Amino acid sequence: MDVAERQSEYGRLESADAADVLAWAAERFAPRLAFAFGFGPEGCVLFDLIARLELDVDVFTLDTGLLFPETRTLWRRLELRYGRTIRAVRPRQTVEEQAAAHGELLWERAPDRCCHLRKVEPLARALDGHAAWISAIRREQTPSRAQTRVLESDPVHGLVKINPLAHWPRARVWDHLTTHGVPVNTLHAHGYPSVGCVPCTSRVAPGEDERAGRWRGQGKSECGIHSRPRPDAVVEDQVRGAAR
Repeated sequence: MDVAERQSEYGRLESADAADVLAWAAERFAPRLAFAFGFGPEGCVLFDLIARLELDVDVFTLDTGLLFPETRTLWRRLELRYGRTIRAVRPRQTVEEQAAAHGELLWERAPDRCCHLRKVEPLARALDGHAAWISAIRREQTPSRAQTRVLESDPVHGLVKINPLAHWPRARVWDHLTTHGVPVNTLHAHGYPSVGCVPCTSRVAPGEDERAGRWRGQGKSECGIHSRPRPDAVVEDQVRGAAR
């Protein structure tokens, strides 16, 4: 495939249906393809598609030890519904061990450090040995995600990063969930459009950004697992080098 053909293919992916993007990714990268599932509405859409298309994808979640009970209930419901295991990736330290090593309530005193220990470092371990990973982020979620592309280069992990829902509006996410009867977190119906760890998630008031309840008052809206992508040329090189 020459440069013009590759550019045409990547351009097509930018507007392609999420199912087609996932199928494309599985064809090129499986079995070294992973999906980092955070149990949000967008992630539930992707898990539904991956399961129904029977794609060879390593589905895992970052079990921080601080998940809401409702999130754990959803975890079990999805595994039972689709007959697929969602692999748990945990921090090296339990919450209690972290408190002994770094002090109590690290998420209040140094939230970036806490996110690094309980999310960023475990993600790096989970992605080790993979060629590409799938995320559920969308452009309209936050200003920092506004330039998200369907196909990107992840400079931190040196992998291809695939965002099949990058161009989806929130309404389309919920239309898919409703149409296909996909289980979702019950907290969404109680003012929590975005759900993370218990200490760092609060209700969102009408008119607020959907991620306004994450790390409220801490001056942050990201945990650090989503980095600024590299130029497209790097993506092309990675796709050629990593595809099976």
